[in-house]
Amino acid sequence: MKQIDTRAVSTAALAYLGDSVIELAVRRRLVGEGISSSKALNTHARRFVSAPAQAAAMERLSPHLDEEEAAVFRRGRNIGHTNTPKNATVAEYRNATGMEALFGYLSLCGREQRIEALLAIAYPEA
Repeated sequence: MKQIDTRAVSTAALAYLGDSVIELAVRRRLVGEGISSSKALNTHARRFVSAPAQAAAMERLSPHLDEEEAAVFRRGRNIGHTNTPKNATVAEYRNATGMEALFGYLSLCGREQRIEALLAIAYPEA
């Protein structure tokens, strides 16, 4: 894979990628727990990947971010949102988007160990 200048990647693209990074990590965890029904997997996954759940996870993560990671989070959080899901407040949705941008950034930087460490902090109950 070629080196990517993460500063040139749009914030929306970082959030798009980060959404899948988080989703894949959650799916791995749930399958690893032995859940095998797709209905049960989807039900459990929503506890982690909904905007309110991600916003709560970001509250746990914020004190653990370095300066660069916090800047990426703020960049993602400040995307101009025009739609908000019915199940989330504007603040929750913005924080969830910031979290997704952060994880997209970490993925593009090849920082898989950091992703795992942050996810363990973000979702300690899993």
